[in-house]
Amino acid sequence: MAVSERISQLMGALDSAAGPDTSRATSPGGDWRQTNGSIDADKQSRSRPRTFPYFEYLPYETEGFTEREENLNICLKHLYIAVSAGDFAPGAVHWTREIRGWLSLKFDLSRSTRVKLVNLYYELALAPGLDYLVAERFASMFMVLTKRKHYLRPGKDLVLDWRPLFRELKLFVLPSESGGSHPPNVKRNIRTLTKLCTFAQFYFDPQEIPAMFEEFLPFFSTSFSEGAYVVVGLLNLLLPTSSPPVDRTDLQPQEYIPTFFHLWSLVNRSKLFDVHFVDIFSRLARDSLSAAHIPFSQYGLFTSEQTSLIFTAVLRLLEIPVGQATSPYSATVDLGAGLAVMLDRDQRKHPIGHHVARWIVMSLSPACMEHPDSILSKLEGLIQAVETFFHPSNSGTWTKYLSQLVFYLADFFVMRWNREHSGDMDVPEDRKLNAPLKRRFVLCLREVVFMGIFAKSGTAVNYALSTLQSLAFLEPNLILPGALQRIYPAMQGLVEVHRTISSIRALHMLSKVMAKTKGYRCHVTTVLGLALPGIDANDLEKTLHTLSYIQGVCYTVPFHDLTQEKKATGKEPTRDGTETPMEGIDTDTGLAVRWITEQVERLENAGGNIEIDYDQELSDHEEEMILRSSTTGLAEFLITFLGRVFTLLENLPDASRVRSGSPEESVVNTLPAAFTPLLAALSPELFDIALDKIANFITNHVIHPARDAMAFICNGLVKINPEKSLKRLLPHLIAGIRTEIDDIGAGSTRTTGSEVLPRDRALVWNISLLSMCVVHVGDAVLAWKDELFEIAEYMQQKCRGIPTVHVSNFIHHLILNLSMTYTIDYSIYEPEELERGLTTDSWGRLPNPKELEIKWHKSKPEEIDFAVKLFESQSKNAINALLALIHPDPPIKRDGTGKDWSDEVSRNLVLLRLVLSGISVLFDPRHDQALGGSATDSDSDSDSDAMDTEGIDDDGGLGEAEDEEVKPTFQYETGYSLKRNDKNYKLIHHLRQQVGEILHQVHQFLIKKQEDDVPCFNSLYNAYRSWFIDVGIERSAHVLDRVTRLLSADVAPFKFSGLRKEYPRPLLVRRANVYHLQRLRHNATPRPKTDLDKLLLLDLAESSVSLYTEIRRTAQTANESAVKCILGARPLVIPPLLEALTKAVAENDYPRIKGALFSLLFGSLAKTISRDWRFTPTLIKAFIEVTSADKPSVQKLAANATFQVMDMGKALERMVILDKDAVESISFAIDSDEEDAVQQKVNKRKDFITKKRARIEGRKAALSKELVEVGKTAHWKKVSRTAAIICNLGMRYDTIASDEMINLLTKGSIDPHPSLRGLYAGALIGLFSVIQTRAITGHSYEKYLLGVEELPDKITVPTNADDPKWTEEHLDSFAKPEAKYYVDFDYPGWLVWTKTMPAFLPNAPLLAYDNVEDDVREKIGVLMDRSWFSTYFAYMKQEPRDASADRFRMSTAMLLTHAFDLIFCEFTDATFEDIKELTQTVYGDGSDKHQHRATAEIMGALLSCAPDLKSEQRQEVWEFAFPIIRGIFQDGLTPENAGYWTTFLHVVLQAKDPRRGWPLVDWLASFRLDMDSNAAFKESSKIHLLQQAICDSGWHFRLEKPILEDFMKHLDHPYKGVREAMGQTIASIHRTRYHESYKNVGALIKAQKEASSIGLRPYQPTEEFSTMITEVFERLEVWRGERPAGQQTPSSYTSGGKTVLLWLDSTLSSHECTQLVKFFPNVFMEQLLHMMDIKEDPELQSLAYHVFRHLPNIPHREGEDAEFIAALIRIGRTATSWHQRLRILINIQVLYFRRLFLMSERQQQDMFDCVSAMLGDAQLEVRMGAATTLSGMIRCSPVALRDRMVEALRAEFATKLAKNPLPKRRIPGTPTPAQTNLILTRHAAVLGLGALIQAFPYASPPPDWLPDILATLARKAAADPGIVGKSVKSILADFKKTRQDTWHVDVQAFKSEQLEDLEGVLWKSYFA
Repeated sequence: MAVSERISQLMGALDSAAGPDTSRATSPGGDWRQTNGSIDADKQSRSRPRTFPYFEYLPYETEGFTEREENLNICLKHLYIAVSAGDFAPGAVHWTREIRGWLSLKFDLSRSTRVKLVNLYYELALAPGLDYLVAERFASMFMVLTKRKHYLRPGKDLVLDWRPLFRELKLFVLPSESGGSHPPNVKRNIRTLTKLCTFAQFYFDPQEIPAMFEEFLPFFSTSFSEGAYVVVGLLNLLLPTSSPPVDRTDLQPQEYIPTFFHLWSLVNRSKLFDVHFVDIFSRLARDSLSAAHIPFSQYGLFTSEQTSLIFTAVLRLLEIPVGQATSPYSATVDLGAGLAVMLDRDQRKHPIGHHVARWIVMSLSPACMEHPDSILSKLEGLIQAVETFFHPSNSGTWTKYLSQLVFYLADFFVMRWNREHSGDMDVPEDRKLNAPLKRRFVLCLREVVFMGIFAKSGTAVNYALSTLQSLAFLEPNLILPGALQRIYPAMQGLVEVHRTISSIRALHMLSKVMAKTKGYRCHVTTVLGLALPGIDANDLEKTLHTLSYIQGVCYTVPFHDLTQEKKATGKEPTRDGTETPMEGIDTDTGLAVRWITEQVERLENAGGNIEIDYDQELSDHEEEMILRSSTTGLAEFLITFLGRVFTLLENLPDASRVRSGSPEESVVNTLPAAFTPLLAALSPELFDIALDKIANFITNHVIHPARDAMAFICNGLVKINPEKSLKRLLPHLIAGIRTEIDDIGAGSTRTTGSEVLPRDRALVWNISLLSMCVVHVGDAVLAWKDELFEIAEYMQQKCRGIPTVHVSNFIHHLILNLSMTYTIDYSIYEPEELERGLTTDSWGRLPNPKELEIKWHKSKPEEIDFAVKLFESQSKNAINALLALIHPDPPIKRDGTGKDWSDEVSRNLVLLRLVLSGISVLFDPRHDQALGGSATDSDSDSDSDAMDTEGIDDDGGLGEAEDEEVKPTFQYETGYSLKRNDKNYKLIHHLRQQVGEILHQVHQFLIKKQEDDVPCFNSLYNAYRSWFIDVGIERSAHVLDRVTRLLSADVAPFKFSGLRKEYPRPLLVRRANVYHLQRLRHNATPRPKTDLDKLLLLDLAESSVSLYTEIRRTAQTANESAVKCILGARPLVIPPLLEALTKAVAENDYPRIKGALFSLLFGSLAKTISRDWRFTPTLIKAFIEVTSADKPSVQKLAANATFQVMDMGKALERMVILDKDAVESISFAIDSDEEDAVQQKVNKRKDFITKKRARIEGRKAALSKELVEVGKTAHWKKVSRTAAIICNLGMRYDTIASDEMINLLTKGSIDPHPSLRGLYAGALIGLFSVIQTRAITGHSYEKYLLGVEELPDKITVPTNADDPKWTEEHLDSFAKPEAKYYVDFDYPGWLVWTKTMPAFLPNAPLLAYDNVEDDVREKIGVLMDRSWFSTYFAYMKQEPRDASADRFRMSTAMLLTHAFDLIFCEFTDATFEDIKELTQTVYGDGSDKHQHRATAEIMGALLSCAPDLKSEQRQEVWEFAFPIIRGIFQDGLTPENAGYWTTFLHVVLQAKDPRRGWPLVDWLASFRLDMDSNAAFKESSKIHLLQQAICDSGWHFRLEKPILEDFMKHLDHPYKGVREAMGQTIASIHRTRYHESYKNVGALIKAQKEASSIGLRPYQPTEEFSTMITEVFERLEVWRGERPAGQQTPSSYTSGGKTVLLWLDSTLSSHECTQLVKFFPNVFMEQLLHMMDIKEDPELQSLAYHVFRHLPNIPHREGEDAEFIAALIRIGRTATSWHQRLRILINIQVLYFRRLFLMSERQQQDMFDCVSAMLGDAQLEVRMGAATTLSGMIRCSPVALRDRMVEALRAEFATKLAKNPLPKRRIPGTPTPAQTNLILTRHAAVLGLGALIQAFPYASPPPDWLPDILATLARKAAADPGIVGKSVKSILADFKKTRQDTWHVDVQAFKSEQLEDLEGVLWKSYFA
C-alpha cells in the first residue's frame, strides 16, 4: 500500500511543481527522509517528464520506486566511503560504474542528488594528484550527468566554478612561469579537459565574466602571438554565455562584444581566430535568445555592422576559390598559435558549419520580415553568392563544408521550430519563429538542396538528403512538388543511374512527410510502383536503397484496400445526397490513375520553383476518394514486388564468405528488414496472397545462395501471423527433410571444408528455413511440439557432416523461442483500431508513445517443460557421445588418417555450445550464492567488509584483495520464469554442471592425445566461452548490441531535431524490447567462482600459450570473455601464464612467448597485473628478457607493450586534494545510526590502502635496484628497455633516487653506445628537473600538486598604470643595460595593465636546497670530473648519425646547464677553468661545422645558467663567452653553421628580458650596413641574427631607430641575400612596435564600447610611419624615372623595389596587415603595377604580382574601402598599359566577393559600371577578362541587385548589338578606324550578353530572359567574321555543355522558333 501511495504522491508532485515559482533550487532542500513523505521540488527529477514510460510496458511487475532509491543510496554510501578513504581505483571507480548502470536502466535521479553528484565528479575529475586514467573515468561520469541540458538549469540548479578547470588548462597553455616541469603521473589528457569545458561551460556563472576578463585578457599579446591565441581559446572554452541576471546591465553581451571584435581585428588573416569567434558568438546567440531582458533586433542580439563582419568571416571560412585569388588566410599567421592549438575543439564533433548555422538560426526572429536588411536577408545573400558551388559538376574541397552548413541550418531551424511549439524553449513571443519566416527560410535553401541531392560526393548527398527531409517537414507544399518534379523523370528511367539512386533515397527521406500530407499522399502508391524496377540483381546498390524506401513507407502506410473499409456504424451518409452516387466509383484505380497522370503532366510543364497547395485545390472528400482509389492497386504492387524479389534471389551470386561487407550480403541483410514491416502492414487478404506466393516458392525451389534471405522472409511471415503461417509452412518443411534424408541420403557422410555438397543442399535449405520459422514467434510452436521434437531427434541420429551444424542451430532457435521473453507485435496500429477498420485518416498517423498496448511473449510452464525436455535429451546425447569418443576404444577409429573422429567430437561440442546458449535465459546468475536467503540481504554488512579483511595475509597486501567487482550489485526484476526449488530449475543447473565436467575431460584428452587437432580445440573453446558467459542472457550472440544497432538504424529516417520519439508503432515496441534486454544484461553480473570454474579457467590459461596459433587465439578470446564473468578469475589465471612466459623465454620458445605476452599485456589482465605487485616484478623481469628473443614478430609485440610496462612503474597516488564539502554533500545517503560504523570503515580502508601503498613502493624500490644491476652489464638492446623502466620505477618526489641509479645515469650519459647515451642523458635531465622542482615547490608534495612555486628571485612589481607616462617609462627602461628588475614575460601591459606584474631580481638569493637534494647533487657532482666533461664534449663533436639530428640539440644544452650549475656551486671535481680549456679544444680552429654546433651548445648552456649565479660568477661567464661569440658572429659564420648560432641566440634570448643578454643585444643592435663590403653572406647573416633578436625580444626591443634609419638609406642594396634580410627585419621591427597598453581591463572594454559596435580600429599608422612609407615610395618613383627603359642590369629601382616588396609581403601576410590599408589606393597600387611591367627582371615582376594579389584579401573595415575601390576603377579605365588594366580586373573580382556584405550599393554599382565599360577595351585580353569578371560578379550578387543588373545590362548590350549592324558587304583592304570601332562595339555587346549567360551556368530550367538572349546572339552575331563570330559560337557551345544533365528539362524553356535559330549554330549537321 505504502509504495503505491508514495508513487501517486510522486506523480502528483511532478504535475504541481512545474512552475518557476516553486523551484527551491537555491534554498536548501528539506532532509531526504521527511517524516510526512511530502516531496520537495528538489526531489523532482526532470524538468519535463519522460516521453516513453519504460516500466509500464514490461510484461512483469517492476521494482518499486523505493527499492530503486534504496539501491542508489547504497551506491552513494559506498562511493562516499571510497572517496573519503582515498580508495579511488578500484573503489570509487567501481561505484561510479554501479551508478552509471543504475542510470542506464532509465531510473530517474532526483535533481538535488544530481547536483551533488555533478559537483562531486567535477571535483574528482580535476582533483590534483589523482592518477589521470582514473580522473578520465570521473570526467566521463561528469559528462554523463550533464549530458542533456534539461536535467539541470544553469544558475538556478547548478553553478560550477571555472577556476579548477582553468588551473588545469593553464598547465598546458600558459606554462608555469618558473619552467618547473609537471610530473608525468598527473599530466591529463588535454582532449578530456576541452571536452569537460564543453559540458561545464553551460553552468559557469555569467557574473564571473569580469573576473575571467581580468584573468585572461592580460595575457593577450601579438608581439608573442601565442598569447593572443591562448586568450581567445580560453575565452571560447570557458566564457559563460548564459544570460546574466536582469539587474546586471554591465554584463549584457553588447557591453563586451565590441571588445571581442577589437581582439578579432588584432589578429587578421587567421582561420583559428575566425573559428573561435564564430563559435563564441553562436553560443551567445543561442543562450540570449530566450532572455527577454537582452535587446533583440532583426540582427538578433548583434548590430548591423557586427553581422556584416561575421558574415564576411563566414564567407572566408568556406574557403571558396575566387578568380585567381589566393586563400583569404595566411599560412604563417596560424603557425604562431603554438601551444594554443591544444585549446581547439574537436573539428569532427564541432564542424565550422555547426557554429555558423547555430549563430544564424538562433538570431532569427519575426523582426527579420519587417526590415529589408536583416540576418535572414544576409543569409539569402550568402546562399545566393555560393549557389553555383552546390552544383554536382562543380565540386571540390568546399563541397563538404557547404553541404554541412546547409544541413545544420535546416536542422537547427527544425529544432528551434519544434521546441518553441512544444514549449521546451520558452522564447519571448515577439521572437518566436512564425509561418512567413519559415516559408522564406525554406525558399532560401530550396534550390541548393535540390542541387545537392545529386552531388558527386557521398557525404554531400547524405547531408543534402537530411536537409531535404527537414525542409519538407517545415514546408511540404514548397518542397514536395519540386522533389516530385525531379523524381518522376528519374524513376521513369529518363536520366542517369546515379540520379535514380539519389531519387529513391530522397523518396525514402520524404516518405514520412508524404504519407501525412494531404494530396501528396495520393502519389505514394504510384511512386512505390515506379520504384519496383529498382530491385535489380545487376545493381545491388539501387536494390538496397529501394528496399529501405519500401521499408520506410511500410512503417507509415497501411497496405489495406480502403475501398473495402468497414462502414463506421451509426455514421450513415451524413453528407448531402448529391455526393452519394460518387461512392461506388472509386473501387478501382481509374480515378487515381487519371488524377496522377494530370499531376505528372502539370509537374513536367511547370517551370522551376513550383508550389502546389492541395489544401486549397482539393476538397477533403475528393482527396479521400482519390486516396481510396489509389489503394486498390496495392495487391498488384505486392504481387509484382514478390516476383521481383524472387528473381533477385534466384540471381544472387554465391556469397563469397560471411561478414565480408559485400553488396550481396547487405542485400541479404536488408531484405528481412524490409519484409517484416511490409508483411505487418498488409491487410489480411493481402497477407494470404503473400503467404501463398512465398510458400509455393519455397516448396518448388532450392536456391542455395539465397538460403539466409529466404529463411528471414519466412521468419517474417511466421512472426506476423504465427498460427496461419506455421500451418502452411511446417508440414512441407518437415516432410521435405524426411524425404531428403530417407530417399536421397542427404547428410549421410562427413564432408570436408565448408562447402555444402549439392546433394545436401535441399536438406540444408529445408533445415535453415525450419529453424528460422521457430524463432521469436511465440507460443504457436507448442501446437507442433511433438513433430518438432521427433524431427530433431531424427536428424541428430541420421546426419553427419555440415548439415549437423544447421540441425544444432535449429534446436538452439527452438529453445530460444520457448524460453525468452520478447515482444511479438509488429502492427502499425493498435488492435482496437484495426477492429474498427482503417480509414483515410490512418495514413501516416504516428501513435502516442504513452498509449501503447504491447503484446509480449512470456514463457508458459508447458513451454518451459518442452524447452527443458529438449535441452535434456540433446545435451545427454552429446555428453554420452563425447564420453564414448574419448574412451580407449571409440566407436570411430582415431588412427590419424581420417578426420571422422575429430568431426564427430567437434560436432557434439557445437551442439553443446548451442543448446547451452539457447537456454541461457533460464540459468540463474545467482545460482551458486547462498541458496537460503535472497541475495541482497547479505550485501550491506558482510560483503563490503570482506573486501578489507581478506587477502592481507595471502598476497602480502600487494594486490587487490580479490578482483574489482567483489561488491554488491543489484538485481532487478526481469520476469525470470523458474523458482529456486523447481524440479526444472535443479535439472538444468545440474545438467550445466555435467556439461562443464565433460568439457574439462575433453580438454585433457585432446591435450594428451590430439594436441594438433585445431578444429576440435576451436569448437571446444567456443563451447567454454558460451559456458562461461551465457548465463542469464545470451551474451555470446551480442543480442543487445545487435538489436540496439538495428533499431537506431531504422529510427534514423524518422528523427527530427526537437521532436521526441515520434516513431511508428513497431519501432516503439522494439524500444520496449530493447529495454527488457538492457535489464537482462544489467543482471548478468560477474559471479563468484566455483571449483569447476577454476578448473576450466586454468584449462584456458594452459591453451592460451599453445604452440598452434589458431588454438592460442581461440583460447585467448575465450579466456578474455571468461575472466570478465567470474569474480577473482584474473589473479587465478595470471600465475600460470607468468610461469609459462618465464619458461618460454628461458627456452626461446617463440610461439609460447607470443601467446603469453598477448594474454598478459594485451587484454584486461594487464590492468590487474599493474595493480597487483605480487605479479608485476616477475612480469617486468620476464619482459626485459624477451628483448633478447630473435624474432621480428616477438619484437613487434614487445615494442607495442613497452609503454604499458613502463607505466607499471609510475608512482602511486600519494595525496589527492579534494574539496571537503563536495564529498560531504553525498553523505546524506547514510542513516544517522550508521555514521560511526561508516567512519570506522573509512578509517580501516584508509589504513589498508596506506599500508598497501608502502609495501608496493618497497617492492618497486627493490626491483629498481635489481634492474640497475642488469643495466650495468647486459647487451645494449636489453639495457635500452631496462633504462626506460628504471626511470619510472626509481624517481620519486621524496627520496629523488637511489645511489645506484644516480651512478648508472651519470656514467651512462657518456656511454659509448649512442642511443643508450641519449636515453641516460634524458633520464639525467629528468633527475635534475625533479631536484629543481622539489626545491622550487618548497620541498612539499602538496605545494607541488597545487603548483605553488616559490622562486627566490621572483617579485611582483606594482604598476603605476594610471600615470599616462607609465608605459613609455616602462619601455624606455629596456634601452639601458642596468635594471632594478628584469621583466621576462612579454605580455604584461601589452593589451592591458594589471595592478602588479611579475618580475625577477637581477641579483637574487640562490635556490634553497634541503639535505635530500644537496645529497643527490653532491653524488652526481662527484662523478662529474674533468674526464667526464671531456668525454661528453668529445661525443658532442661527433657527426650525428642521421641528417635530421644535425641541429642545435636542446637536450644537450639542458644537461650541460644543470651540470655547469653544479660546477659553480662547487659540487664537482671539475672547475670552470677546466671547462674553459675544454671549450677551446672543442672549438679548435672552427673550420668544421660540428665544432660550431658543439660550441654553440656549450655557450647556450653557459649563458642559460648565468642568470641564476652570483654576480661575480656571472661576470666571469660573460667575460669568457662573449669575446668568443662576438668573434664568431663577426667573421666565423658560414651558410653551414649559421643555423646553430641562430638557435643559440633564440635559446639565450627567448622569453627573457633583453637586458639579461645585454652585451649580445647591444652588439647586434649596433650593426650598420657596410656598403664597401662584398661579403654578402656576412652582412645578411648578421641581419638575420639581429632579426632573431628583435623577434625574441618583441616589443621590449627598444634600439630600433638607428637601425631603421640605416636600412632606409640603403634600400637599394646590391646583394639579394642582404635585401631579403633587410626586408624581413624592417617588417619585424614594425610588427613589434604596436601595443595597446590600456590602464586596466575596464578601460579597455569601455574604450571599445564607446568607439563603435565593433570596437576601435587597431594598427592605425602613426604620423612618422606614414611619412616614412610615402617617402620610400617617392624615392622609388624618382629611381624609376632614372632607370632607362629596357635596361638589363640591376638598377637602384629594381633593387630598392625588391627590398620594399619583401617588406610589404612579410607585413601583408601577417596579422598586422591592416596597418598598410590606407596606403593601398594611392601609394602602393600604381607602383606595384609599374613593377609588374618590368620584363627585364622576372623576380621583381613575380614579387610585385604576389604582393598585388594580397591587397583584396586584406580585411578593410566598412567604409575604408571607398578609396581603394575608386582607385581600382580609375586605373582600370585610364591606365595606359593594357597589362595594368587586365591585372586590375583580378582584384576587382576578389574584392567584390570578399566584401559582399561590407560594400555599399553605390560601390557595387560603380564596380559593375567599371567592368562593363571595360568590355569595350581596345585590347582583346582585357575584354575577355572583363567578361569573365562580370559573370563572376553577377553570379555572387544578392538576388535583388542581380536582377537589376541583369535587366540593365541586357537592355544595354542588346540595343548596342541592334544599333551597330555589320555592313552588308565586306570592304576589302585594311579596316578603317570606324570599322575597327564597329567590331569592338559588337564584340563588347556579344561578350556582355555572354557574361550574363555564363553567370547562370547551372540554373535549371534557365531564367526566362535567357533563351531570348541566346536566340538574339545566334541570329544577330553568329555569322560575324573573325573574333565576334567565334565568341558567339563558344558561348553557345558552353551553354549546351554545362546542361547535358538537365537538357530534357531545359529544352522546354525555349520557344520552337528560338530552337530553330539556335540549331544552325549549335548542332551543325555532319552532312551539311
